[in-house]
Amino acid sequence: MNSRLIRKLHRWLGLAFSLSVLIASGSGVIHNVMTRTQAPPPQAKPSGGGMDVNAIKITVAEAVTKLPEPNPEVQAVNLRGIGGQPWYQIYTKASRAPQYVSAVDGRLDPSRDEAYAAEIAKNFLAGAEVRKTDFLTAFNTEYLNIFRILPVHRFDTGDGLDTRVYVSTTTGSVTRHTDRQRQFEATIFTMFHKLGFIRDKDLRDLALTVLTFGTFLVACLGIALFFITGPKKR
Repeated sequence: MNSRLIRKLHRWLGLAFSLSVLIASGSGVIHNVMTRTQAPPPQAKPSGGGMDVNAIKITVAEAVTKLPEPNPEVQAVNLRGIGGQPWYQIYTKASRAPQYVSAVDGRLDPSRDEAYAAEIAKNFLAGAEVRKTDFLTAFNTEYLNIFRILPVHRFDTGDGLDTRVYVSTTTGSVTRHTDRQRQFEATIFTMFHKLGFIRDKDLRDLALTVLTFGTFLVACLGIALFFITGPKKR
């Protein structure tokens, strides 16, 4: 093997792909900072306004008959406390969103999903006033696919920290809690760790693969040089 050629390749490829080492080490530093400055993710703990179970007058079977679709194929039913009252949250095969039927009088109310989400957000933020600013059915640059759950409602408090939460009425919990400072740190981490500044996912994955493979190749060349240029035995 030509040690001079390998040394040149190792030198120039090492210089070219040192970028991936810098990015990886930078994301590691930011990650450690975030573990100190940011609270852990919210627990997937159902939270609502509580309910009076003695007020339940309608059975699940009766509630299903109140749905607009004939002979619905029910996939799941949850009992939720919204505004202190019990509501059936019903998922059917034909509907994309949950439908809400009062367990007290059997009335159907399409607005309950947003009201339930707002109640979860308000309780999570210790009673702070919130306003709905978005409804996500796809991930974006702030609510990434690592949070996994869709759809979610976004609520903002309008405080000086730009606090906002993302709420899933399917789990009955807050799936993400962030503010201006937390999002600044998370954005830097995404830029370093996942090359988030590249918008096209296919191009981003290609760049990550090339950088990672280049670093692997440089390391292999370094190992080869160690053995090739070692002291000769007499």
